[in-house]
Amino acid sequence: WDLNSNKTRPKNWTSADAAGLCMFPGLIKFSEIDRGHVEHAIRLTVSKTRKACIYPATHLYAGHTDDPFFPAMGQRFRLKASVDISKMPKQAMPIAEALKKYGMIVADNGRDWDICATPDKRINYAQMRALHKLKGSDFEVVVTTGEKEGPRAGR
Repeated sequence: WDLNSNKTRPKNWTSADAAGLCMFPGLIKFSEIDRGHVEHAIRLTVSKTRKACIYPATHLYAGHTDDPFFPAMGQRFRLKASVDISKMPKQAMPIAEALKKYGMIVADNGRDWDICATPDKRINYAQMRALHKLKGSDFEVVVTTGEKEGPRAGR
């Protein structure tokens, strides 16, 4: 799939997640943690979503409510620049930095504020627990562009 394009997969394609997104690109990989850079938005689950989807999501079928105070599939959140991450442990730091730069995208229903990583015994989950100190109020909603907008439009 051409990740240099804004094009989404055809609507009749299915996906393993509720938003219709490709899963692997949003997962945190140990190689990224090890090199100290996660250079993409991170896949996120929340327990309850509204019946809507925001680009790049294409599915809205998992939504439970029309309440606008619940996130839609594809909703993007970014860690506010003002949040101090300087004391994050070594393995949590690249994730916190990615949350500030790229944010996270609601991809499925699951546990609230659960970011997703590939299973790997080299990931120090004790260090990852430092990310649990982040609160919902530490994040801001990002208004995203659509398939025909933004720097990759028309590719």
